[in-house]
Amino acid sequence: QVQLVESGGGLVQAGGSLRLSCAASGRTFSPYAMAWFRQAPGKEREFVASIRWSAGRTYYADFVKGRLTISRDNAKNTLYLQMDSLKPEDTANYYCAVLRAALSVYWYTRTRKEDYDYWGQGTQVTVSS
Repeated sequence: QVQLVESGGGLVQAGGSLRLSCAASGRTFSPYAMAWFRQAPGKEREFVASIRWSAGRTYYADFVKGRLTISRDNAKNTLYLQMDSLKPEDTANYYCAVLRAALSVYWYTRTRKEDYDYWGQGTQVTVSS
């Protein structure tokens, strides 16, 4: 079993920055990939970015456009999301998720939430205009 705990959310003005963290724990934590999703009130949970855990390859949703950067620290079992130039439309609850194994070479680019195996509880990000 894997436990994921997000932190780093908060209230920030438009144009500001935040850094989200997701600490993972479990007996043997060795995922194939991890990702960030977000869910705004009244909307579906949507994919933000993913990273292949061992190789560090990343994949982003189109709306990211260089403003958000996903990274990880394998030694600390921690996933990060650096968020810069934040906009009010970035306001959402941000979740980290784990892909346990790959079914193809580019499986880390999966954007469907149904494909992910474990989820954190989320951390709220609110961007004021």
